[in-house]
Amino acid sequence: MPKKKIHTGGCLCGAIRFEADAPAAKPHTCSCKMCQRHTGSLTATWVEFPREAVRWIGPSGSPSTWRSSEISSRAFCGTCGSSIGAIDDQPTVALLLGAFDRTSAADLRPAYHSYKGGRPKWWCIEIRET
Repeated sequence: MPKKKIHTGGCLCGAIRFEADAPAAKPHTCSCKMCQRHTGSLTATWVEFPREAVRWIGPSGSPSTWRSSEISSRAFCGTCGSSIGAIDDQPTVALLLGAFDRTSAADLRPAYHSYKGGRPKWWCIEIRET
């Protein structure tokens, strides 16, 4: 039987750590203004997991959250401020790829780009088919 893939990651200071033991869904990049302000970057890179597949294993437990819309809360470390992702009202946890320990897994590779119009014209995002 093949070994189950577990993705791990956490914040800058290590107080928030996670394990996700399901295949990543909807890997994509996004340049909407909300993602830009949440991450401080022109483009965020996301993957989604079912809520029951994500375990918060660091010493601070689950991340702090801030209600960012009618359907979601942004997740971050209350100690160092690192952005971790978003916890949606639907049973989904969207995690920022920069928080992962290893980012080269095939199921983490972005497949599309959301809100391209939110990026400056000089900012080039290329999603290549594999």
